[in-house]
Amino acid sequence: MRYGSPRGRQVGYGALGTRRRGVLAAVALAGCGALLAAGCSPSGGPGAGPRAEPGSSPPGTAAGSGPAGPSGSASASPSASGPPAKGAVTVTGEVAKGLESPWGVAPLPGGDLLVASRDKGTVSRVAVGSGAVTQIGEVPGVAPGGEGGLLGLALSPSFASDRLVYVYFTTESDNRIARMRYDEQRPAGQQLGAPDTVLRGIPKGLIHNGGRIAFGPDKMLYAGTGETGETGLAQDKKSLGGKILRMTPDGDPVHGNPEPDSVVYSYGHRNVQGLAWDKDKRLWAAEFGQKAWDELNLIEPGANYGWPEAEGKAGRPGLRDPVAVWKTDDASPSGIAWAEGSVWMAGLKGNRLWRIPLAGAEPVAEPEAFLEGKYGRLRSVVSLGGDRLLLVTSETDGRGSPEAGDDRILTLTVR
Repeated sequence: MRYGSPRGRQVGYGALGTRRRGVLAAVALAGCGALLAAGCSPSGGPGAGPRAEPGSSPPGTAAGSGPAGPSGSASASPSASGPPAKGAVTVTGEVAKGLESPWGVAPLPGGDLLVASRDKGTVSRVAVGSGAVTQIGEVPGVAPGGEGGLLGLALSPSFASDRLVYVYFTTESDNRIARMRYDEQRPAGQQLGAPDTVLRGIPKGLIHNGGRIAFGPDKMLYAGTGETGETGLAQDKKSLGGKILRMTPDGDPVHGNPEPDSVVYSYGHRNVQGLAWDKDKRLWAAEFGQKAWDELNLIEPGANYGWPEAEGKAGRPGLRDPVAVWKTDDASPSGIAWAEGSVWMAGLKGNRLWRIPLAGAEPVAEPEAFLEGKYGRLRSVVSLGGDRLLLVTSETDGRGSPEAGDDRILTLTVR
């Protein structure tokens, strides 16, 4: 239940309940105005049957076994260099509402946003000051279905000069990554150029398509993929499914990858939808478990993260354990972002935002939940720098209970 409204009930925007209406109305103008003034810049054990979705990194230290429930390997007390054990989240604005199946989101120079619609296969621009949503183009060849469609979105590290927008999407035959030139001088709806395919042949399925893409501090392109429900793909190094991939902006393997002729960076993943780097350029990834444990992993090149041989903290030689785990009903993680010394993780089935405070590669406290049940399913989190985040809801993805105004993009301040 969100702000007292029964899940699944279709109500008018003015009838969402006093508490929810008050929160959104009180913060919308102030938050959006502050964001516009500040501006944004591009940031660089297995069970029976699959559960559907409900740069190089310095070496890190694998966490050991943890207790049941949301768990990291918390120290007895926070490190002097780490964030406080307890955090806080304030919703400061509503940037946009009425979005259909939003998935990827990318801040533009100057503060506006690009947002991908999974099911429509379109990219829209959101004017942060007014909340106006304008379609800039459609990605040809998108074949939505199940968890597939138009997924991740990222801007070229040289966007100011090349105007390239990267997209990860499902076709009739595969998942692939392409780039398209954004020309604002063309008419609305026709501002994306023809797609230039960067990488093709990522396995597709009704479930577990992965889809998150991001440019790392090394200006290389990273992608999280899924094993499509065929668990063996995760351990097959010749397959692009169930992996984290690292490639040049042109889609070629990068010098320093575990195998010089391969874009595979790490393997043994089930379904990666969250990628983020901390202040020390370590790569973190969130992925869906099956029936036991969702995971937050510290990614190292060439490491095996265990699926389908292990789920959660198995403590098995040769397999990398996650840094933190959650019961699948509490998380089902999608996007993640780094801010104020913590990884912030959006939960779909969990209907909440998780904070994982870290000192280096180690948790300093147990993961902490915020916004539980207030906005429904949460899909993406994007850092705007400092203590500011964007949060994208996912109630219109076919698994939520949308209310009037869904889906939304919210601004947050965190600590």
